[in-house]
Amino acid sequence: MQSIAFDPADAKAALAALPQTAAVFALYGAEAKDEPYIGRTPNLRGRLERLLQPSAKHPRRLQLAGRVRRVAWRLTGSEFESLLAQFSLLEGIYGAKALERMHLRAPAFVRYLGGNPYPRIVVTHRPSQREGDWAFGPFASRAAAERFADEALKLFLLRRCTDDLNPDSRHPGCVYSEMKMCLAPCYKGCTDERYAEEASAVESFLATRGESKLVVLRAEREKASENLEFEAAAALHAQVQKVESVRALAPELVQPMSRLRAVIFQASAEPDEVAVFLFEDGQLRGPVGFSTMGMRIQNDRSGSSSLFAHPMALEALPEAAIEIAPVKVHRDVLEARMEAALAELTQPMRSPNAVVRQGHLALLRRWYYRHEVRRVGEVFFPDAEGCWPIRAMLRGVGRVAAKTLAGGAETAAPATN
Repeated sequence: MQSIAFDPADAKAALAALPQTAAVFALYGAEAKDEPYIGRTPNLRGRLERLLQPSAKHPRRLQLAGRVRRVAWRLTGSEFESLLAQFSLLEGIYGAKALERMHLRAPAFVRYLGGNPYPRIVVTHRPSQREGDWAFGPFASRAAAERFADEALKLFLLRRCTDDLNPDSRHPGCVYSEMKMCLAPCYKGCTDERYAEEASAVESFLATRGESKLVVLRAEREKASENLEFEAAAALHAQVQKVESVRALAPELVQPMSRLRAVIFQASAEPDEVAVFLFEDGQLRGPVGFSTMGMRIQNDRSGSSSLFAHPMALEALPEAAIEIAPVKVHRDVLEARMEAALAELTQPMRSPNAVVRQGHLALLRRWYYRHEVRRVGEVFFPDAEGCWPIRAMLRGVGRVAAKTLAGGAETAAPATN
């Protein structure tokens, strides 16, 4: 962070040196023990002028000039980056209280209790790190997680009771066993092997967001159609549609907590750059600047971009290589640039503490589940093999860059009546 000394007697001169851009700032007092005032703003100079310059017109406005001796700030390019930087500052000073100050609540997860002899699923806000493979989320809210869990259970015969079972043929059972919606292990209505098979199917369903069951049903549907068993095919098609409706309740962000990875692109405070963030190992890493120099944006309005670099970006390459295969070389330059940014973000880091993990998860959930109109930026997830869709990500960079340029043009344009 940048910082300057602040003299209350000459506040105007100190504030004149500050930029009029978005930033996260901290105001420090004369004593080291004094807690700093931390905030974020779209206009650093304007905000601090209101806080540090007395105003006769607004005598009741908060004034901190008499207490501040140093101003520190960090420029940010997006609200996402500002929130992350603000949380990092607050967590370093206040620890767990940073969550309360930023109103960050632990996200909801659907947890598969695989350690139980008779597994079941529950909704929780405090999944165990040791069982990260069995915690699926985060969901937008607890209600969303409960709805997904309830609808998923309708597709299987897993138990819904919360008792520690000791199977006994004299057990009276429950309404779900009477309705044939449970295998009823409580009174030995099934073998332990059969229940374990059903529990494994539920775990696979959660881990793949329903894809494991869809693959089986689609294959059976195709086989029934080939055998001209149209009634069976129609019944299987209805099951496919039902599973797809349940799958739609779990967005792409819902993954096993231990394997959740995502790359987020945001506008950067630096010109000709896009900020790249990586969520991995339970924490947000970044930003790392991805240079957009040489990228040709084909359509500013739609935000599409080409995968070709401008010749000025190829100065370090042999001229012969460019002449032989210019399109491939241009594409390779941008792909290599993206891979380098990802490699920088995946460098080994110290494992985050519980507060950082919860805060970063909450920030990611808050941003992802915003309405599409308000969710600024792009997000990408790895494929089933764990590889990043590099070319799709480059197009995402182009869209973010196009929107940033369009926003800058609108800001620079004079207001009209």
